[in-house]
Amino acid sequence: MTTLTPINCSEAPSAAASYSHAMKANNLIFLSGQIPLTSDNKPVEGSIADKAEQVIQNVKKVLEASNSSLERIIKVNIFLADINSFAEFNTVYAKYFNVHKPARSCVAVAALPLNADLEMEVIAAENE
Repeated sequence: MTTLTPINCSEAPSAAASYSHAMKANNLIFLSGQIPLTSDNKPVEGSIADKAEQVIQNVKKVLEASNSSLERIIKVNIFLADINSFAEFNTVYAKYFNVHKPARSCVAVAALPLNADLEMEVIAAENE
């Protein structure tokens, strides 16, 4: 039987709708999409690189609250409002995922919640 445990992280931006930051199913953690908001729900201004840094930090905080880490990520889905941001996003992404390289998808979308430029969701394994 699968045990489902909702995860909410006080150090991440609060959910903008009715969802948890993550859902743990046995030892797998499914994170809801993170957009470039600070922990007090303020949008990050600046470049895609600045926004990518915030998104990855948000993911990291939710993973830590879920007994996991960036090094335990299995799959990453990235959504960009402008595919021309791909190279700049990848520069930041490569700082965090240069040895451990999770499976990944990156797509351009017409729009994202709160007019965000990017969103990132991940699936990770719990720490052993």
